[in-house]
Amino acid sequence: MTYDLPGAADILLAVQAIPMADQVLVSDNLIVSGAGPLRPAIDPIDGGSRTWFQGDGRVTVDYVAEVDVERAPTSLAGKIAGPRTELPAEAIPYLFPSRYCESDRLGQFVFDTFGTAGDGTQVQTMGDWLCDHLAYMPGASTAETTAVDTFLSRRGVCRDYAHLMIAFARAAGIPARAVSVYAPGLDPQDFHAVVEVFLDGAWHLVDAARMAPEEHFVRIATGRDATDISFMTIFGSAILVSQRVNAFALESPAD
Repeated sequence: MTYDLPGAADILLAVQAIPMADQVLVSDNLIVSGAGPLRPAIDPIDGGSRTWFQGDGRVTVDYVAEVDVERAPTSLAGKIAGPRTELPAEAIPYLFPSRYCESDRLGQFVFDTFGTAGDGTQVQTMGDWLCDHLAYMPGASTAETTAVDTFLSRRGVCRDYAHLMIAFARAAGIPARAVSVYAPGLDPQDFHAVVEVFLDGAWHLVDAARMAPEEHFVRIATGRDATDISFMTIFGSAILVSQRVNAFALESPAD
């Protein structure tokens, strides 16, 4: 990606794949030109690597990674949220409303429409509802659009689908968080926003917009909503010159 900055600005970058049990980082290389020294900041919750730097003028970011993803397709059916009083500390913040996911305003609708099961089948039903009632429409939302806005307009992009799924799940008492991913199979290619729900003591990926297979996703960052998973946060002004994402599956040596 390339940006033009009219003046000095602090920038927080989140484009690097997270080393995790089901996605092993084989190699990666981050190159930033037109910037000051890079200062990594490791997220204490998900282990993701964010990078601080200061830019002025033209800034170019290039990132290349090879990631070994070992994640079999799974069904959420039969998985349960369990008692809230037994949730681990890492899951508790994802029960609450956040800036873009106003779960407190959707509780009655969720109760009337999806019931109170608090399990993976309920999450799958929420996903079915999103696909049946929302239209994927680039340009239909802005950086200020919230889950309730999307619920009312019935249209949006992956970020909006993710926000509404998160709000539904939290309203049902299921911890849910936003995840930015690289998504082989996504067309057109871009950074992709999806969801993780906490069931049976583990986080499970869900593509609320059902645009690409979850078993191939490479997580970049996790958080409450889009505020926390932005691939680039610029504390100042900037003009986008170009951006390109290309995520694809490599053939294994055995193929």
